[in-house]
Amino acid sequence: MTTTLPGALDLGGTVSRLLGVGVPGDPAGFATLCGLALRDNPRRAHLVVSRVLGKHVPAPPAAVLDAGAAVGDAVAAVLGPEVPGLVVGYCETATGLGHAAAARLGAAYLHTTRRVHPGVPVAAAFEEEHSHAVAHALQPAGDVDLAAPGPLVLVDDELTSGRTALNTVAELHARWPRQRYVVAALLDARTGAARRAFAERAAALGVRVDVAAVLTTGLTLPADVLDRAAAARAALPGPAPAPAGPPGAVRTHAGLWPAGVPTTARHGLTAAGTAGLAEAADAVAAALAPLLAGSRGVLVLGTEELMYAPTLVAARLAGRLPGVPVTTQSTTRSPVHAADDPGYAVRRSLTFPAPDDPSRVSRVHNLTDPAAVATAGPWSDLRADDVVVLADAPAADCAPMAEALRPFAARAVHLVPVPLAEPAP
Repeated sequence: MTTTLPGALDLGGTVSRLLGVGVPGDPAGFATLCGLALRDNPRRAHLVVSRVLGKHVPAPPAAVLDAGAAVGDAVAAVLGPEVPGLVVGYCETATGLGHAAAARLGAAYLHTTRRVHPGVPVAAAFEEEHSHAVAHALQPAGDVDLAAPGPLVLVDDELTSGRTALNTVAELHARWPRQRYVVAALLDARTGAARRAFAERAAALGVRVDVAAVLTTGLTLPADVLDRAAAARAALPGPAPAPAGPPGAVRTHAGLWPAGVPTTARHGLTAAGTAGLAEAADAVAAALAPLLAGSRGVLVLGTEELMYAPTLVAARLAGRLPGVPVTTQSTTRSPVHAADDPGYAVRRSLTFPAPDDPSRVSRVHNLTDPAAVATAGPWSDLRADDVVVLADAPAADCAPMAEALRPFAARAVHLVPVPLAEPAP
């Protein structure tokens, strides 16, 4: 049994104290949405870890979908009567957030990708300057077009400088010019200087770029933050171990995703396409629910860019399994410094060969709410009864990931292979 710590600063206090991070304006609102962790990166000190994104922290699927809807509402408030021509989300972190925002707006949706399809032209590519994985590609196909009229909305989880968004605007505007763009995020954490630089570059591009955010603040960092971060990494405890209980079994459930329905918006989905994806997710949940009967907790795990469909499966499972706690999160390419500290947002990291490319590493962080408190035993022994993994790779290629997850499922790891999203023929 677990309880979740109430209140705001539980997942940000440790890093705030060690680095001297300030959160002006609404620190309680910030901590409701976010925690803080350290990066294993000598050039960047900290990472804002969303508590409602379903990426690094397990979250109830309703909270994840509500966060996307809140981004959509923020965009609608900025646009007024105008209707977006297209919503674009950034891989991998914001693929699900952008999709939920587009669904709220009733708009077509496309996300950037690092899994480039060899049979589809790359319409645009650009760099994410601060990221561990910088290349983004846009590969629309079918009924989704970057030249669609109307404002273009770019969705990310967080704005720290806005440079990535403006790089995107510059790339797209040179080829498909339009009158208006909106950059949307859960958190706008730009400093005053970053806001001025953003406005100056947007003006130089000669185009209107509005910002819509659920929470606006500005993190303040000391001048020696990188040195403090290096000292903090050395001072923190190590990552939490795996749970001590016996590992669960691995069960593969092939063929659950309806044929012909895309699993992501890697090549774009109209609003009708998003509705079809939701119906497919409900069909998967209907098939899985009887297998999960009696579970004391279910974690639905997406894989990297595949976030929105697993979140919908989790939401439908929550509706079909009354009284069973259901959470969702995703694997990631992103490395984070893990430390088993109750005031820290990433208490454990697990690595394994990526199912789509075994030559590189994929990760999953936490696997349990880092703010949860065990009624008996250490936090590290908390785990779900059942872990449901949706992966857009063949089951055999997912075997190392499933094996790595076994200690985190008291009953079973349920592997659900789904098709890689392919463009319409």
